[in-house]
Amino acid sequence: MNNLVAIEGILIAVILTDLLLLGSSRLRTCIRMVGIQGVVAGLLPILLHHAENPLRAWLLAAGSVAIKGVVFPLLLLRVLRDVGVRREVEPFIGYTSSLMAGVAALIFSLWVGSRVTLPGTSSASSLMIPAGLATILIGLVVIITRRKAVSQVLGYIVVENGIYVFGVSLVGGVPALVELGVLMDAFVAVLLMGIAIHHISREFDHTDVDRLDQLKG
Repeated sequence: MNNLVAIEGILIAVILTDLLLLGSSRLRTCIRMVGIQGVVAGLLPILLHHAENPLRAWLLAAGSVAIKGVVFPLLLLRVLRDVGVRREVEPFIGYTSSLMAGVAALIFSLWVGSRVTLPGTSSASSLMIPAGLATILIGLVVIITRRKAVSQVLGYIVVENGIYVFGVSLVGGVPALVELGVLMDAFVAVLLMGIAIHHISREFDHTDVDRLDQLKG
């Protein structure tokens, strides 16, 4: 019972960080929200699989918390400092509309979760599917509606967090090395994105992705 309460608390925290990300224009705050989300989501393997394989659960949790909760935020904060961007200015869709889209994604995810039962989720929490699906959809909303490249990297990380929530709840038999390998792939992708943002800012004095179509030659 205590385990179930802790799992549901983590899933609610994941959903709240999703909505806070949609409603904030300050990129530093957004990075911190995604970092907090990475930490709380990273604790799920311990609560879900500790009894089956404690070593595997702790390895996966430690890798996830270290990469998503520490390395990603530090890397993105450094990129933010280098490019001199502080806020997401004039997104494609305003913050109120973004929040409404996020709430709509959450309602849709709750509806899907009430009608779909996947192996491994029945014993965990009824919020597992809604939290994972809503996080994926909200990450896509961030990618689509934001102009700054840093914001789009954050959206990518949020999508990966949603996939991670699904993965740790549904797949109990995948070796820890495979799951840690997926985390490393995400780390390399974010690292390359950070390098690309730095070079874009240095060459063009901005990081607005909607202006990249002006490149010629």
